[in-house]
Amino acid sequence: MNYKTVFGQIKHICPHQGKCVQKQEVVCKRLDDNSIVQNNYCDPDSKPPENQRACNTEPCPPEWFIGDWSECSKTCDGGVRSRTVLCIRKIGPSEEETLENTNCLTHRPIEKEPCNNQSCPPQWVALDWSECTPKCGPGFKHRIVLCKSSDLLKTFPAAQCQEESKPPVRIRCSLGRCPPPRWVTGDWGQCSAQCGLGQQMRTVQCLSYTGQASSECPETLRPPSMQQCESKCDSTPISNTEECKDVNKVAYCPLVLKFKFCSRAYFRQMCCKTCQGH
Repeated sequence: MNYKTVFGQIKHICPHQGKCVQKQEVVCKRLDDNSIVQNNYCDPDSKPPENQRACNTEPCPPEWFIGDWSECSKTCDGGVRSRTVLCIRKIGPSEEETLENTNCLTHRPIEKEPCNNQSCPPQWVALDWSECTPKCGPGFKHRIVLCKSSDLLKTFPAAQCQEESKPPVRIRCSLGRCPPPRWVTGDWGQCSAQCGLGQQMRTVQCLSYTGQASSECPETLRPPSMQQCESKCDSTPISNTEECKDVNKVAYCPLVLKFKFCSRAYFRQMCCKTCQGH
């Protein structure tokens, strides 16, 4: 069988918006039926060069380049998505230039559009934490958590929000160790004696830092609840016309002196003579 290399069909090779060329392929044909066969059946030395010429050499018209849409700015309650829109012109197979928008004659595609306009579901909104309670030692902070609309204007029943996503309403906290209980004393009472030596009392309590009664105060540090006191005795002036004498005619005044009761106003008056000078 005889084979021959011949020119085939003319093909237009034209990159997108670039300069095109016309190219005529070289093929191997079987002469008896003019069918195209693989090139290795023909003598490679007899293969003529391919014919090629430029075509569509005029500049490509400007057109809009439209990029992909971005993600929506919000997942619900109305967001915005955007894309790049440029007026470009192809000046080569892999080269292009950006022109002013007025160079593109068709209507300019939109750059932004609304998206995800559906309403957002209710959501949990947590208010500020309270102070730690109690003021010392282990305690808790609390806060209020509400089921609100996405615009925060409406409050819904808690059942309308997802329970598994609810923020905690209580957390542990501590402001350090509490001060130990201590002895607290009251004011001293009046002296039991109106004149001379006597006693006066006061309250002594073991209290916690909250003011509650406690039994944990060291007994060795307990302040006294009683002490000795002395009241100043008023000397009763005796007029020149009145004689200082003992009123009691029995053996009473010597006992007053013996037991040192002369410091008391009553006995000093009843036993004036005996107590004189004492």
